Formats: sequence, C-alpha cells, structure tokens
Amino acid sequence: MCSVRLIFRRIFTHPSHYTHTHSSVRFLQHFAIAIVAISSKMYTKKAANTVIFAFSLSYILACSCALSSEKIGINYGRLGNNLPSPYQTITLLNSMEAGHVKLYDANPEVLKLLSGTDLHVSIMVTNEQISGIAANQSKADLWVQENVVAYYPSTKIRFVLVGNEVFSYNDLKMWHDLVPAMRNIKRSLSIRDIHNVKVSTAIAMETLESSFPPSSGKFRSDIPGEVILPLLKFLNGTKSFLFLDVYTYFPWSLDPTNMNLDFALLKDGNETYQDPESCLIYKNLLDQMLDSVIFAMGKYGFDNILLAISETGWPHAGDIDQPGANAYNAATYNRNLVMKMTSNPPLGTPARPGIEILTFIFSLYDENQKPGPGTERHWGLLSNNGKPTYEVDLTGTRPETSYAILPKPSNNHPYKGKLWCVADSRASLTDLGPALDFACGQGNGTCNELAPGKGCYQPVSISAHASYAFSSYWAKFRNAGAVCYFDGLAVQTTTDPSHGSCQFPSVLL
Repeated sequence: MCSVRLIFRRIFTHPSHYTHTHSSVRFLQHFAIAIVAISSKMYTKKAANTVIFAFSLSYILACSCALSSEKIGINYGRLGNNLPSPYQTITLLNSMEAGHVKLYDANPEVLKLLSGTDLHVSIMVTNEQISGIAANQSKADLWVQENVVAYYPSTKIRFVLVGNEVFSYNDLKMWHDLVPAMRNIKRSLSIRDIHNVKVSTAIAMETLESSFPPSSGKFRSDIPGEVILPLLKFLNGTKSFLFLDVYTYFPWSLDPTNMNLDFALLKDGNETYQDPESCLIYKNLLDQMLDSVIFAMGKYGFDNILLAISETGWPHAGDIDQPGANAYNAATYNRNLVMKMTSNPPLGTPARPGIEILTFIFSLYDENQKPGPGTERHWGLLSNNGKPTYEVDLTGTRPETSYAILPKPSNNHPYKGKLWCVADSRASLTDLGPALDFACGQGNGTCNELAPGKGCYQPVSISAHASYAFSSYWAKFRNAGAVCYFDGLAVQTTTDPSHGSCQFPSVLL
C-alpha cells in the first residue's frame, strides 16, 4: 500500500507543476493513475483515506495563498524588567526584516507604535478574559472596539488569538468557554466589516495524547470531544489556522542519548524516519510534530485546516541539567528553520508538501522574569541591550558560510553527577528571607537540619540557611516538578557546598 500512497505524494510534492490551466489536464491524468493504482491493488479503508487525503491536500494548496506574508514572525514577550522600550523594539523588528510580530496581549502603546509599519500583527485575548467574553457579546464588542478598531487598519492586525495554551491548564470551564469566546470575537469583527482578521487560538504539543509516529497523532482523551470538535469546526468554517507552539528541543532534551540531535536541529543528514502507517518519510523532528497534529485533526474529519507555528525556537542557555541549551544549537535551529519556512516554493511537511506555514520564532528577547528552569529565560534572539545573542538572517537569503563561527557546544550530552541548588551570591537578603520561609514551609523535613543544635544551624545567616533550604527543597521535590529558581535567587552548582558536619542534600543525575 505504501507504493500506492507514494504516487499521490509525487502528484502533490510539486504543486507548482499544476498551477497553470494547461497543467490541469496533467493533474487529472496523474490523479486518475493513482485511483487506478488503488483499484488494481486492493481497495481498503487506508486506500480510501488516501484518496480523501489527496483531495484535501489539493484544497489546501488552493487556500494556502491566503497567507499575508512569507516572512518570518517573532514573538514579542515583555516578561522582563530590563528590556528595550516598545519604540526601540519596533525599530529593532524592522531592522531585522521580520514580517510578523505576535503579542501576548493587546498592549495599546505597542499597537499604536506599530501603526504605519509593514509588520503584520497578531494580538491576544488573555486566558483570564476568555470566560467573560464567552458569556457576554457586549464584552466581546468592547474588546474588539478597544483593541482592534482603535488601531486598524493603520496597524496591520491580521490575527486575534483567543487564549494561549488553554488546554495546558486544568480549567474545564475555560476549555468550554474557548470557542464561544472565539465566536463572539469573530461576530464583533464581522459586524464592523473587518473580514481579513482571522480568529484562532494557540495550543501546545501537550494537547496531543499521542504524537509518534505522526500518523498516530490524536488529541488527549481528557479534552472532551465537545470542546475539540467545535474548535475544529470554527477554524474550518472561518478558514482560519490552528496555531501551534512546537519545540523540538523538549522531546530531544528528554532523551538526548537516543534521539539524533541533528534531526531535532533540522540539519540535513542521513537520519530519516518512515512512518509505518502513512509511509511518509521524515527528515526532521519538526515535520514529525507538525504532521502529528494534522493527523489528529484528520481523526475528527478535518483534513483542510491550515497550521501556523505560533512559537518555536531553541534556548541558547539553561541550567546544568538542561543539555543542548547553547548558542551554537540555537543559531543552527533558527537558521535552518528560517531557510525551511521561507523556501520558495514552500516546502511544507511530508503530509502537506508545498504548503506555506506561517511561523513565529520564540522569542525576540531574553525575558528575565519568566519563572521555571533556566531555559525559560534564554530563548531570545536579542539580549536586553538589543544586541543579537547570535546572528540569524530572517529573510533566509544569507548563506550559512557567511556567519561567524560559533564556539562548539560543550553541553550536548547530559550532565552526570551531583548537583546542588544554592543562593545566588548577588541575591539580596531582603528577597532571600521570604524564599527561605517558602522552602522550609513545604514540610517533609526540608529544613530540619537548620534548627538550633543541628548540623547546618551554623553559620547563622539568611544566605547560608537559604542555600541549604534551596538545595534540600530541590532534592526532595525535583521529581514532582520543582526547579532551582526561587524567583531568580537560586543557581545550580556542581561544587559541593557542604561544610563540617553540614551535608547538603543533592540531586544525582
């Protein structure tokens, strides 16, 4: 059956061959050959699905021209206290030749500054606003009036994203309110004759229960069908896109010993994977992940919904226990990403060859106030002074050989040994006090050794006690998701901070 499906792939791998009128006959001839091939082999459910897939792909090829710009987009997050001003930011985005910018809200200062620029803008209804807008059309009308009409069309707003990674939060009400909120926003736009602003939402890969092999892709079983189905119906009916936050770094970093790094970095090489069900051949991990969502939508009967990548990237730094987070890999990934997504004609994915995919890199800046592990604060193309953390040409025209050579990474393999979590030497005592109280307040004997007369009571200082408490807390709760962060007051170390009779708990990797 793989050989039959390969016939269809030959038809659609080069869609430009069929774009002119005289080529329509050739398309129909080739399509007929595929149909005959199926009938002469064996007619199975798989074969029927292949025919449906082929028709769907032809429909998508016809619709993919709806993308407003083939240029790369950038996520402009502002969770930092040391970032350039919005005015400086717009100047930087223009100098980088970005085509799109995506906001995580509808900040009025930023939207006003974007007026008159060529940047295509995506704005967001925050998760906290979803339920109110879902329940009240007037609230949706007000939101659209204040955040779209007030700036449009001088500010080139192209997408309104309702919520961010909604299904990553255990909030059933918000899940059920998502599509009603999207409908109300769309209705408000339509009433005002604004028809070229698409409404969508951004989901994370964890929305899927299965993503490998790609053909097994399906949405999580805990997300009710009465939530997923209306979402897909809305996107299909409005010819909008499903926005996807997709990071190859995360699956690779979970199994760096067995997963090929070049495959995750989108580097051309000898590594390929053939899906046993679809027979599609994959040359990189990003295509696998994207196609798993395409197959998941197909299981609900929606083969025509286009994907957009709302977030992707690679961290240029991280914690000691986060392998592969370095500037060399980040530059490699994002350069390869840009080359792939700006290719003309578009490359698409194995399941949808030739389809343009609107893509936003995460992120513009390192955001020093993002919580979580170290990588969370090191995705930026730019540092907080506006200088590049590494070079990347967003137009996709610069040859790889023209870039300055970056130092080879030293952390592509997982760290093996003990790690401790201690107070950062730059942390203020005023801030350390509450963090110490938090760590010790979690129970499980976290701070027993800090009691008077115990082994770690001396020296009696907030900094010393905080270091022990941080390390003990992290050692006890790391497997439950705890990180060595404490609002930026803690750092990992490979140097044992134990002293005298005081033995600091450690994490063994």
